[in-house]
Amino acid sequence: MLLLTSGHPTSGHPTSGLTRSLAGRLVRRLIFALMLAMFLAISLTGATGRAMAADFDKAKAAYEAGDYATAAQEFRPLAEAGDAKSQFNLGVMYENGHGVAQDNAAAIKWYRRAAKAGHAEAQYNLGVMYDNGQGVPQNYAEAMSWYRRAAETGHAKAQNNLGFLYSNGKGVPQDYITAHMWANLAASNSNDLSTGLRAIIASEMSPAEIERAQARAAQCLASNYQDCGG
Repeated sequence: MLLLTSGHPTSGHPTSGLTRSLAGRLVRRLIFALMLAMFLAISLTGATGRAMAADFDKAKAAYEAGDYATAAQEFRPLAEAGDAKSQFNLGVMYENGHGVAQDNAAAIKWYRRAAKAGHAEAQYNLGVMYDNGQGVPQNYAEAMSWYRRAAETGHAKAQNNLGFLYSNGKGVPQDYITAHMWANLAASNSNDLSTGLRAIIASEMSPAEIERAQARAAQCLASNYQDCGG
């Protein structure tokens, strides 16, 4: 008489072993497929990045050579694909009418896209447009917002303009201490206009207020512009 099983019925069951073997092969194949997909994705991303960099260089070279029409043609698809540098450059071209019809609304559109992506120069330019009412209704509060974003990256011109707006109470209540802080930071970042602005602001302040402003500037700089108050 044959004995079909012995011991624990699951420990040596041939069907269970076969199932585990098949499952193992399926898992290995799945892992291999995922690794291959990741490798291909990385390779494609790298190739796309290299192609975009080459196209950007071509557009930049055309712009520097004064061939603005070609530069605009090359920058546009890169900008539409989300490249912040190309968006900024296209904004500059629309603002100045280089290779395209001069169009402040289009300039603002491209500056805004680049600014939202963290491009400091685009943030500054967008602030200037709102500050001057160029292509949009003049809005000092909106200008302040964009200057502040650029200033927090160390952008000296944006820091200077923040100091000016705070000193004149445009977009915010007049605040000489905060104004002096931003003018001081801009001056430390080699903005020549800021030295004169800082002196003008200081003439309206007491020694104690100047001391407070200097302490805030030191704190702001030490925090890499993340703890500036105001």
